[in-house]
Amino acid sequence: MMMMLVSLVMTVIITIMMMMACTLISKTSKSDREKMSPFECGFDPKSSARTPFSIQFFLIAVLFLIFDIEIAIIIPIIITMKWSLTSTWMSTISMFIIILIGGLYHEWNNGVLEWAK
Repeated sequence: MMMMLVSLVMTVIITIMMMMACTLISKTSKSDREKMSPFECGFDPKSSARTPFSIQFFLIAVLFLIFDIEIAIIIPIIITMKWSLTSTWMSTISMFIIILIGGLYHEWNNGVLEWAK
């Protein structure tokens, strides 16, 4: 029991010493306005958080995200091609691409891809 108590006390002491050493080492110099501001984010951190932003930019970003996820889904489908039946694989990948092209056509038809009006 005594050995366990000594181990616990030593662990706490070492932990506290390491935390104090990290605190002393990580002290930075003066806070500079340029160093404290976000790098190329496009928004001023000191202004209101309720400033409007372009909904077109948001829709293009969502479209990019959808097609980026598509690549992450297509790669495993290509790898599994040699273990599955060719007809099943072709029908699966065809339906996947048809749905994606249909979604792209729908967004194009609604004018989401037109940046300047």
